[in-house]
Amino acid sequence: MARKQCSKTKTLSDIPSGLWPHFQEYDVRTLDLDRDANLIIQRTLEYGTWDEVRWLFGTYGGPRICTFVRERGERLLSSVTFNYWRKLLEIHQWRRSPFPTAKGEVWDR
Repeated sequence: MARKQCSKTKTLSDIPSGLWPHFQEYDVRTLDLDRDANLIIQRTLEYGTWDEVRWLFGTYGGPRICTFVRERGERLLSSVTFNYWRKLLEIHQWRRSPFPTAKGEVWDR
């Protein structure tokens, strides 16, 4: 029977260096691609360049990123960024934030 190999724990050094400044409030030595996936996805969608976004999709895959946007995007991303990714990824249903948005603050959904 073949034995599964444990995957190496991935740290911030695996994250593109252009994203590092966006994690300044965290101890970068302990940031892990698996455990901190939602944080890494959020910061990359919000601040990443196209190359960094390509890295993100290559690392986590489209379904995982769509799940993040659908389940957490409205609360964790800025309204403009959330709506951008929601439209780009063709997400029509998502978990609504319990916090109201001021009328006229964001274009109609």
